[in-house]
Amino acid sequence: MNIILIAMILALAIPIYEACQDEDVWQKMLAFASIASKTSIMILVISVLRDDWMIGVVGVLILSVGNAALMLLAHIIKRISDG
Repeated sequence: MNIILIAMILALAIPIYEACQDEDVWQKMLAFASIASKTSIMILVISVLRDDWMIGVVGVLILSVGNAALMLLAHIIKRISDG
């Protein structure tokens, strides 16, 4: 159980490193979307392990609504900078 959470936290470090390293706004937004996805999946795993479905509902909302808004914002920023 703890090994899975440690592996998830280590996988979360990859997009954090990418967001700090890259200067392109589009790549930073994609890295932040990846961070949000990994965090929400970690919330879902913790909710299943604790058998607490209220935490799971929050994880599902973050996964479904949060990434859509972040990707829409990234696309708008890219279109403005290209035009």
